[in-house]
Amino acid sequence: MIDAEEELVAAPPVAAARRRLRAGHPALLLAGIVLAALNMRAALAGVSPLLGEIGAHFHLAAAASSLVTTIPLIFMGLGSIAAPKLAARWGTEAVLCGALVTLCGGIVLRIAPPMVALLVGCAVVGASIALLNVLMPGLIKRDFPERAAGMTALYSTAMILGATVSAATAVPLENALGGWQGSLVSWSLLAAVAAVVWVPQALLTRRGTGHGTPAATTAPAPQDGPKLSRSPLAWQVTLFMGSQSLVAYVIIAWMPTIFTDHGMDKAAAGLVFAFSTLVQMAGSFVVPMLAGRMRRQRLLGVAVAALMACGVTGLLLAPVAGAWLWAALLGTGQGGALGLALTMMVLRSGDAHTAARLSGMSQSGGYLLAAAGPLVLGAVHQATGGWTVPLLLLLAVCAGIALLGMGAGRDRRIGDRRRA
Repeated sequence: MIDAEEELVAAPPVAAARRRLRAGHPALLLAGIVLAALNMRAALAGVSPLLGEIGAHFHLAAAASSLVTTIPLIFMGLGSIAAPKLAARWGTEAVLCGALVTLCGGIVLRIAPPMVALLVGCAVVGASIALLNVLMPGLIKRDFPERAAGMTALYSTAMILGATVSAATAVPLENALGGWQGSLVSWSLLAAVAAVVWVPQALLTRRGTGHGTPAATTAPAPQDGPKLSRSPLAWQVTLFMGSQSLVAYVIIAWMPTIFTDHGMDKAAAGLVFAFSTLVQMAGSFVVPMLAGRMRRQRLLGVAVAALMACGVTGLLLAPVAGAWLWAALLGTGQGGALGLALTMMVLRSGDAHTAARLSGMSQSGGYLLAAAGPLVLGAVHQATGGWTVPLLLLLAVCAGIALLGMGAGRDRRIGDRRRA
Protein backbone atom coordinates (compact mmCIF):
# COMPACT_ATOMS: atom_id res chain seq x y z
CA MET A 1 0.00 0.00 0.00
CA ILE A 2 1.02 3.63 -0.43
CA ASP A 3 2.43 4.85 2.89
CA ALA A 4 1.56 8.50 3.44
CA GLU A 5 3.38 8.55 6.80
CA GLU A 6 6.63 7.63 5.06
CA GLU A 7 6.82 11.15 3.64
CA LEU A 8 5.60 13.13 6.68
CA VAL A 9 7.05 14.51 9.92
CA ALA A 10 4.30 15.34 12.42
CA ALA A 11 4.16 18.76 14.05
CA PRO A 12 5.24 18.53 17.75
CA PRO A 13 1.73 19.11 19.22
CA VAL A 14 0.29 16.45 16.91
CA ALA A 15 3.04 13.96 17.77
CA ALA A 16 2.44 14.54 21.49
CA ALA A 17 -1.32 14.11 21.10
CA ARG A 18 -0.77 10.84 19.26
CA ARG A 19 1.41 9.51 22.08
CA ARG A 20 -1.30 10.37 24.61
CA LEU A 21 -3.92 8.72 22.42
CA ARG A 22 -1.93 5.49 22.10
CA ALA A 23 -1.25 5.40 25.84
CA GLY A 24 -4.68 6.42 27.11
CA HIS A 25 -7.13 5.14 24.50
CA PRO A 26 -5.68 2.05 22.77
CA ALA A 27 -9.11 0.38 22.49
CA LEU A 28 -10.51 3.44 20.70
CA LEU A 29 -7.64 3.37 18.21
CA LEU A 30 -8.03 -0.38 17.62
CA ALA A 31 -11.80 -0.08 17.14
CA GLY A 32 -11.28 2.75 14.67
CA ILE A 33 -8.84 0.70 12.60
CA VAL A 34 -11.14 -2.33 12.44
CA LEU A 35 -14.24 -0.27 11.59
CA ALA A 36 -12.40 1.69 8.90
CA ALA A 37 -11.09 -1.56 7.38
CA LEU A 38 -14.58 -3.07 7.30
CA ASN A 39 -15.61 -0.12 5.11
CA MET A 40 -12.74 -0.37 2.63
CA ARG A 41 -14.48 -2.82 0.27
CA ALA A 42 -18.04 -3.28 1.56
CA ALA A 43 -19.52 -0.42 -0.49
CA LEU A 44 -18.06 -1.95 -3.68
CA ALA A 45 -18.72 -5.66 -3.11
CA GLY A 46 -22.40 -5.13 -2.32
CA VAL A 47 -23.03 -3.64 -5.77
CA SER A 48 -22.14 -6.69 -7.85
CA PRO A 49 -25.08 -8.99 -6.96
CA LEU A 50 -27.45 -6.06 -7.65
CA LEU A 51 -25.94 -4.86 -10.91
CA GLY A 52 -28.75 -6.33 -13.01
CA GLU A 53 -31.43 -4.55 -10.97
CA ILE A 54 -29.53 -1.27 -11.05
CA GLY A 55 -29.12 -1.53 -14.84
CA ALA A 56 -32.79 -2.39 -15.32
CA HIS A 57 -33.90 0.50 -13.09
CA PHE A 58 -31.98 3.05 -15.18
CA HIS A 59 -32.50 1.18 -18.49
CA LEU A 60 -28.76 0.68 -18.95
CA ALA A 61 -27.02 -1.72 -21.32
CA ALA A 62 -24.24 -3.96 -20.01
CA ALA A 63 -21.44 -1.57 -20.91
CA ALA A 64 -23.18 1.37 -19.24
CA SER A 65 -24.00 -0.71 -16.15
CA SER A 66 -20.31 -1.42 -15.67
CA LEU A 67 -19.76 2.29 -14.97
CA VAL A 68 -21.08 1.59 -11.47
CA THR A 69 -17.91 -0.44 -10.80
CA THR A 70 -15.57 1.39 -13.19
CA ILE A 71 -16.00 4.93 -11.83
CA PRO A 72 -14.97 4.01 -8.25
CA LEU A 73 -11.78 2.42 -9.57
CA ILE A 74 -10.86 5.54 -11.54
CA PHE A 75 -11.27 7.69 -8.47
CA MET A 76 -9.44 5.17 -6.30
CA GLY A 77 -6.46 5.73 -8.58
CA LEU A 78 -6.82 9.52 -8.68
CA GLY A 79 -7.69 9.95 -5.01
CA SER A 80 -4.55 8.18 -3.83
CA ILE A 81 -2.45 11.02 -5.25
CA ALA A 82 -4.07 13.63 -2.99
CA ALA A 83 -3.98 11.64 0.26
CA PRO A 84 -0.43 12.51 1.46
CA LYS A 85 -1.03 16.24 0.90
CA LEU A 86 -4.31 16.12 2.81
CA ALA A 87 -2.66 14.21 5.66
CA ALA A 88 0.14 16.78 5.83
CA ARG A 89 -2.34 19.64 6.10
CA TRP A 90 -4.98 18.19 8.41
CA GLY A 91 -3.43 15.08 9.99
CA THR A 92 -4.00 11.40 9.24
CA GLU A 93 -6.73 10.96 11.83
CA ALA A 94 -8.77 13.95 10.62
CA VAL A 95 -8.50 12.86 6.98
CA LEU A 96 -9.54 9.28 7.89
CA CYS A 97 -12.56 10.65 9.73
CA GLY A 98 -13.42 12.92 6.81
CA ALA A 99 -13.03 10.04 4.36
CA LEU A 100 -15.53 7.95 6.33
CA VAL A 101 -18.01 10.84 6.48
CA THR A 102 -17.61 11.37 2.73
CA LEU A 103 -17.97 7.63 2.12
CA CYS A 104 -21.25 7.67 4.03
CA GLY A 105 -22.47 10.57 1.88
CA GLY A 106 -21.36 8.88 -1.34
CA ILE A 107 -23.20 5.67 -0.46
CA VAL A 108 -26.40 7.64 0.19
CA LEU A 109 -25.95 9.69 -2.98
CA ARG A 110 -25.87 6.51 -5.10
CA ILE A 111 -29.57 5.87 -4.47
CA ALA A 112 -30.81 9.38 -5.31
CA PRO A 113 -33.34 9.33 -8.20
CA PRO A 114 -31.37 10.86 -11.09
CA MET A 115 -28.77 8.67 -12.74
CA VAL A 116 -26.16 11.43 -12.46
CA ALA A 117 -26.42 11.11 -8.67
CA LEU A 118 -25.58 7.40 -8.96
CA LEU A 119 -22.44 8.16 -10.97
CA VAL A 120 -21.33 11.05 -8.75
CA GLY A 121 -21.94 8.88 -5.70
CA CYS A 122 -19.75 6.17 -7.22
CA ALA A 123 -16.96 8.73 -7.72
CA VAL A 124 -17.27 9.94 -4.12
CA VAL A 125 -17.17 6.34 -2.83
CA GLY A 126 -14.03 5.59 -4.87
CA ALA A 127 -12.20 8.74 -3.74
CA SER A 128 -13.10 8.07 -0.10
CA ILE A 129 -11.84 4.49 -0.26
CA ALA A 130 -8.63 5.74 -1.89
CA LEU A 131 -7.90 7.85 1.19
CA LEU A 132 -8.48 4.86 3.45
CA ASN A 133 -6.24 2.68 1.26
CA VAL A 134 -3.37 5.15 1.43
CA LEU A 135 -3.55 6.24 5.06
CA MET A 136 -4.24 2.99 6.89
CA PRO A 137 -0.89 1.16 6.33
CA GLY A 138 1.18 4.16 7.43
CA LEU A 139 -0.97 4.72 10.52
CA ILE A 140 -0.54 1.08 11.55
CA LYS A 141 3.24 1.16 11.05
CA ARG A 142 3.46 4.45 12.96
CA ASP A 143 1.26 3.52 15.95
CA PHE A 144 2.04 -0.20 16.22
CA PRO A 145 5.70 -0.52 15.16
CA GLU A 146 6.25 -3.65 17.27
CA ARG A 147 3.06 -5.34 16.06
CA ALA A 148 2.85 -4.04 12.51
CA ALA A 149 2.55 -7.49 10.91
CA GLY A 150 -0.23 -8.62 13.25
CA MET A 151 -2.13 -5.37 12.92
CA THR A 152 -1.79 -5.47 9.13
CA ALA A 153 -3.22 -8.99 9.15
CA LEU A 154 -6.09 -7.78 11.37
CA TYR A 155 -7.06 -4.88 9.15
CA SER A 156 -6.63 -6.94 5.96
CA THR A 157 -8.89 -9.64 7.40
CA ALA A 158 -11.47 -7.02 8.42
CA MET A 159 -11.36 -5.55 4.91
CA ILE A 160 -12.07 -8.94 3.31
CA LEU A 161 -14.71 -9.72 5.93
CA GLY A 162 -16.54 -6.49 5.13
CA ALA A 163 -16.55 -7.32 1.42
CA THR A 164 -17.71 -10.89 2.09
CA VAL A 165 -20.61 -9.91 4.33
CA SER A 166 -21.63 -7.15 1.92
CA ALA A 167 -21.74 -9.55 -1.04
CA ALA A 168 -23.52 -12.31 0.90
CA THR A 169 -26.23 -10.03 2.29
CA ALA A 170 -26.86 -7.86 -0.79
CA VAL A 171 -29.81 -9.88 -2.09
CA PRO A 172 -31.35 -10.71 1.33
CA LEU A 173 -31.18 -7.01 2.24
CA GLU A 174 -32.75 -6.14 -1.11
CA ASN A 175 -35.65 -8.48 -0.33
CA ALA A 176 -35.98 -7.26 3.25
CA LEU A 177 -35.72 -3.53 2.51
CA GLY A 178 -37.86 -3.37 -0.60
CA GLY A 179 -35.30 -2.96 -3.38
CA TRP A 180 -31.69 -2.47 -4.38
CA GLN A 181 -31.71 1.07 -2.99
CA GLY A 182 -32.29 -0.16 0.55
CA SER A 183 -29.58 -2.78 0.21
CA LEU A 184 -26.97 -0.28 -1.01
CA VAL A 185 -27.80 2.53 1.42
CA SER A 186 -27.72 0.19 4.44
CA TRP A 187 -23.91 0.23 4.33
CA SER A 188 -23.87 3.96 5.03
CA LEU A 189 -24.69 3.04 8.63
CA LEU A 190 -21.40 1.17 9.03
CA ALA A 191 -19.49 4.12 7.57
CA ALA A 192 -21.30 6.51 9.92
CA VAL A 193 -20.46 4.38 12.99
CA ALA A 194 -16.79 4.26 11.93
CA ALA A 195 -16.74 8.03 11.43
CA VAL A 196 -18.16 8.60 14.91
CA VAL A 197 -15.37 6.48 16.41
CA TRP A 198 -12.75 8.55 14.56
CA VAL A 199 -14.17 11.95 15.60
CA PRO A 200 -12.55 12.04 19.08
CA GLN A 201 -9.24 10.83 17.60
CA ALA A 202 -9.31 13.59 15.00
CA LEU A 203 -10.12 16.19 17.64
CA LEU A 204 -7.48 14.96 20.09
CA THR A 205 -4.67 15.02 17.54
CA ARG A 206 -5.63 18.46 16.19
CA ARG A 207 -5.96 20.06 19.64
CA GLY A 208 -3.06 22.36 20.34
CA THR A 209 -2.25 23.21 16.74
CA GLY A 210 -2.97 26.77 15.79
CA HIS A 211 -5.51 27.84 13.21
CA GLY A 212 -4.07 27.20 9.76
CA THR A 213 -1.07 25.31 11.17
CA PRO A 214 -0.16 22.18 9.14
CA ALA A 215 -0.33 18.87 11.02
CA ALA A 216 2.92 17.68 9.42
CA THR A 217 5.71 18.68 7.12
CA THR A 218 7.17 16.71 4.26
CA ALA A 219 10.26 14.72 5.19
CA PRO A 220 13.41 15.43 3.18
CA ALA A 221 13.64 12.96 0.31
CA PRO A 222 16.86 11.28 -0.79
CA GLN A 223 18.43 13.28 -3.58
CA ASP A 224 19.54 10.44 -5.82
CA GLY A 225 16.67 7.97 -5.78
CA PRO A 226 16.17 5.83 -8.87
CA LYS A 227 13.84 7.18 -11.55
CA LEU A 228 10.94 4.74 -11.50
CA SER A 229 9.61 5.81 -14.89
CA ARG A 230 12.86 4.62 -16.47
CA SER A 231 12.99 1.28 -14.64
CA PRO A 232 11.64 -1.77 -16.52
CA LEU A 233 11.36 -3.57 -13.18
CA ALA A 234 9.20 -0.80 -11.71
CA TRP A 235 6.90 -1.02 -14.71
CA GLN A 236 6.70 -4.81 -14.41
CA VAL A 237 5.62 -4.50 -10.77
CA THR A 238 3.12 -1.76 -11.69
CA LEU A 239 1.62 -3.75 -14.56
CA PHE A 240 1.48 -6.90 -12.41
CA MET A 241 -0.46 -4.93 -9.79
CA GLY A 242 -2.75 -3.40 -12.40
CA SER A 243 -3.40 -6.64 -14.31
CA GLN A 244 -4.27 -8.68 -11.23
CA SER A 245 -6.51 -5.81 -10.08
CA LEU A 246 -8.19 -5.83 -13.50
CA VAL A 247 -9.07 -9.52 -13.13
CA ALA A 248 -10.24 -8.97 -9.55
CA TYR A 249 -12.57 -6.10 -10.41
CA VAL A 250 -13.95 -7.83 -13.49
CA ILE A 251 -14.91 -10.71 -11.18
CA ILE A 252 -16.37 -8.26 -8.67
CA ALA A 253 -18.42 -6.60 -11.42
CA TRP A 254 -19.60 -9.60 -13.42
CA MET A 255 -19.29 -12.94 -11.58
CA PRO A 256 -22.85 -12.95 -10.14
CA THR A 257 -24.22 -11.85 -13.53
CA ILE A 258 -22.39 -14.69 -15.29
CA PHE A 259 -23.99 -17.17 -12.91
CA THR A 260 -27.50 -15.73 -13.19
CA ASP A 261 -27.24 -15.54 -16.99
CA HIS A 262 -26.61 -19.30 -16.92
CA GLY A 263 -29.67 -19.97 -14.76
CA MET A 264 -28.44 -19.72 -11.17
CA ASP A 265 -30.68 -18.14 -8.56
CA LYS A 266 -29.68 -14.55 -7.77
CA ALA A 267 -29.29 -15.16 -4.04
CA ALA A 268 -27.17 -18.26 -4.66
CA ALA A 269 -24.98 -16.31 -7.09
CA GLY A 270 -24.40 -13.71 -4.39
CA LEU A 271 -23.36 -16.40 -1.91
CA VAL A 272 -20.91 -17.97 -4.36
CA PHE A 273 -19.41 -14.54 -5.03
CA ALA A 274 -19.15 -13.90 -1.28
CA PHE A 275 -17.39 -17.26 -0.86
CA SER A 276 -14.90 -16.28 -3.56
CA THR A 277 -14.19 -13.07 -1.67
CA LEU A 278 -13.79 -14.92 1.63
CA VAL A 279 -11.22 -17.44 0.38
CA GLN A 280 -9.01 -14.57 -0.78
CA MET A 281 -7.78 -14.52 2.81
CA ALA A 282 -6.02 -17.86 2.28
CA GLY A 283 -4.03 -16.63 -0.71
CA SER A 284 -3.31 -13.19 0.75
CA PHE A 285 -1.93 -14.82 3.92
CA VAL A 286 0.11 -17.71 2.50
CA VAL A 287 1.64 -16.19 -0.65
CA PRO A 288 3.39 -13.19 1.01
CA MET A 289 4.86 -15.51 3.64
CA LEU A 290 6.27 -17.77 0.93
CA ALA A 291 7.48 -14.80 -1.11
CA GLY A 292 9.43 -13.40 1.82
CA ARG A 293 11.35 -16.68 2.16
CA MET A 294 12.32 -16.88 -1.51
CA ARG A 295 14.99 -14.98 -3.41
CA ARG A 296 12.92 -15.23 -6.59
CA GLN A 297 9.13 -15.12 -6.74
CA ARG A 298 8.75 -16.10 -10.41
CA LEU A 299 7.06 -19.45 -9.69
CA LEU A 300 4.63 -17.77 -7.30
CA GLY A 301 3.69 -15.27 -10.02
CA VAL A 302 2.97 -18.10 -12.45
CA ALA A 303 1.11 -20.10 -9.78
CA VAL A 304 -1.36 -17.35 -8.83
CA ALA A 305 -1.96 -16.59 -12.52
CA ALA A 306 -2.62 -20.28 -13.16
CA LEU A 307 -5.15 -20.47 -10.31
CA MET A 308 -7.05 -17.51 -11.74
CA ALA A 309 -6.85 -18.96 -15.26
CA CYS A 310 -8.29 -22.28 -14.05
CA GLY A 311 -11.18 -20.44 -12.39
CA VAL A 312 -11.88 -18.41 -15.53
CA THR A 313 -11.75 -21.58 -17.65
CA GLY A 314 -14.31 -23.15 -15.35
CA LEU A 315 -16.63 -20.17 -15.79
CA LEU A 316 -16.20 -20.64 -19.53
CA LEU A 317 -16.93 -24.40 -19.65
CA ALA A 318 -19.32 -25.18 -16.78
CA PRO A 319 -20.17 -22.02 -14.83
CA VAL A 320 -23.03 -23.34 -12.70
CA ALA A 321 -22.05 -26.99 -12.25
CA GLY A 322 -18.67 -26.16 -10.74
CA ALA A 323 -19.47 -22.70 -9.38
CA TRP A 324 -18.08 -23.25 -5.88
CA LEU A 325 -14.84 -24.75 -7.21
CA TRP A 326 -14.31 -21.92 -9.69
CA ALA A 327 -15.02 -19.41 -6.94
CA ALA A 328 -12.41 -21.07 -4.69
CA LEU A 329 -9.77 -21.09 -7.43
CA LEU A 330 -10.42 -17.49 -8.40
CA GLY A 331 -10.52 -16.26 -4.80
CA THR A 332 -7.30 -18.03 -3.80
CA GLY A 333 -5.54 -16.82 -6.93
CA GLN A 334 -6.76 -13.23 -6.52
CA GLY A 335 -5.79 -13.05 -2.85
CA GLY A 336 -2.39 -14.54 -3.62
CA ALA A 337 -1.81 -12.19 -6.55
CA LEU A 338 -2.66 -9.12 -4.49
CA GLY A 339 -0.45 -10.27 -1.62
CA LEU A 340 2.39 -10.99 -4.04
CA ALA A 341 2.01 -7.59 -5.73
CA LEU A 342 2.19 -5.74 -2.41
CA THR A 343 5.14 -7.86 -1.27
CA MET A 344 7.09 -7.26 -4.48
CA MET A 345 6.78 -3.52 -3.96
CA VAL A 346 9.02 -4.00 -0.94
CA LEU A 347 11.25 -6.81 -2.23
CA ARG A 348 12.10 -5.01 -5.47
CA SER A 349 13.00 -1.75 -3.66
CA GLY A 350 16.38 -0.99 -2.15
CA ASP A 351 15.07 1.30 0.61
CA ALA A 352 11.87 2.44 2.32
CA HIS A 353 11.63 5.66 0.31
CA THR A 354 11.81 3.79 -3.00
CA ALA A 355 9.25 1.28 -1.72
CA ALA A 356 6.82 4.09 -0.86
CA ARG A 357 7.29 5.68 -4.30
CA LEU A 358 6.87 2.33 -6.06
CA SER A 359 3.74 1.67 -4.02
CA GLY A 360 2.30 5.00 -5.16
CA MET A 361 3.17 4.34 -8.81
CA SER A 362 1.82 0.78 -8.70
CA GLN A 363 -1.46 1.58 -6.99
CA SER A 364 -2.29 4.78 -8.86
CA GLY A 365 -1.45 3.24 -12.22
CA GLY A 366 -2.85 -0.13 -11.23
CA TYR A 367 -6.32 1.12 -10.29
CA LEU A 368 -6.54 3.21 -13.45
CA LEU A 369 -5.63 0.14 -15.53
CA ALA A 370 -8.07 -2.03 -13.60
CA ALA A 371 -10.87 0.47 -14.25
CA ALA A 372 -10.84 -0.48 -17.93
CA GLY A 373 -11.62 -4.13 -17.19
CA PRO A 374 -15.30 -4.08 -16.18
CA LEU A 375 -16.14 -1.49 -18.85
CA VAL A 376 -14.34 -3.23 -21.73
CA LEU A 377 -15.59 -6.71 -20.90
CA GLY A 378 -19.11 -5.37 -20.38
CA ALA A 379 -18.97 -3.77 -23.83
CA VAL A 380 -17.68 -7.00 -25.39
CA HIS A 381 -20.43 -8.97 -23.66
CA GLN A 382 -23.00 -6.54 -25.00
CA ALA A 383 -21.56 -6.72 -28.52
CA THR A 384 -21.27 -10.53 -28.64
CA GLY A 385 -24.38 -11.40 -26.66
CA GLY A 386 -22.56 -13.87 -24.41
CA TRP A 387 -19.66 -14.44 -22.04
CA THR A 388 -17.39 -16.61 -24.19
CA VAL A 389 -15.33 -13.82 -25.78
CA PRO A 390 -15.06 -11.74 -22.57
CA LEU A 391 -13.81 -14.77 -20.62
CA LEU A 392 -11.30 -15.62 -23.36
CA LEU A 393 -9.98 -12.07 -23.08
CA LEU A 394 -9.71 -12.55 -19.33
CA LEU A 395 -7.66 -15.70 -19.93
CA ALA A 396 -5.30 -13.63 -22.08
CA VAL A 397 -4.89 -11.20 -19.16
CA CYS A 398 -4.04 -14.15 -16.89
CA ALA A 399 -1.32 -15.19 -19.35
CA GLY A 400 0.02 -11.65 -19.22
CA ILE A 401 0.06 -11.77 -15.41
CA ALA A 402 2.19 -14.93 -15.56
CA LEU A 403 4.69 -13.23 -17.86
CA LEU A 404 4.79 -10.11 -15.69
CA GLY A 405 5.28 -12.29 -12.63
CA MET A 406 8.27 -13.92 -14.29
CA GLY A 407 9.81 -10.48 -14.83
CA ALA A 408 8.86 -8.82 -11.54
CA GLY A 409 9.78 -11.95 -9.57
CA ARG A 410 13.47 -11.86 -10.50
CA ASP A 411 16.08 -11.36 -7.79
CA ARG A 412 16.63 -7.69 -8.67
CA ARG A 413 16.31 -4.30 -7.00
CA ILE A 414 15.21 -1.08 -8.64
CA GLY A 415 18.33 0.93 -9.28
CA ASP A 416 20.59 -2.11 -9.71
CA ARG A 417 22.89 -1.85 -12.67
CA ARG A 418 21.61 -5.20 -13.96
CA ARG A 419 18.90 -3.54 -16.10
CA ALA A 420 16.50 -3.15 -13.17
